[in-house]
Amino acid sequence: MAIYYVYIICNLEGVYYKGFSFNPTKRLEEHNLGKSRYTSNRGPWHLVFVTSFVKKSEALKYEKMLKRQNHVYLEWLIKSNRNEL
Repeated sequence: MAIYYVYIICNLEGVYYKGFSFNPTKRLEEHNLGKSRYTSNRGPWHLVFVTSFVKKSEALKYEKMLKRQNHVYLEWLIKSNRNEL
């Protein structure tokens, strides 16, 4: 059974990027190597939040919800017990 991850990465300016991946550690490496258009010139990035889902549809729904959240909510979430880091 596959596990799906939703992650948040942050750069030195405090910019958050939210994403979905099967392997968040490998995806972070790709962000830092410039393989993502949005993050390529804004790094370095570090992983600040990871949570897992059994259903892909639930992970994608959660990622979409995160992309609508403000900075205050994201900072709260990163410190919450939902964070699997």
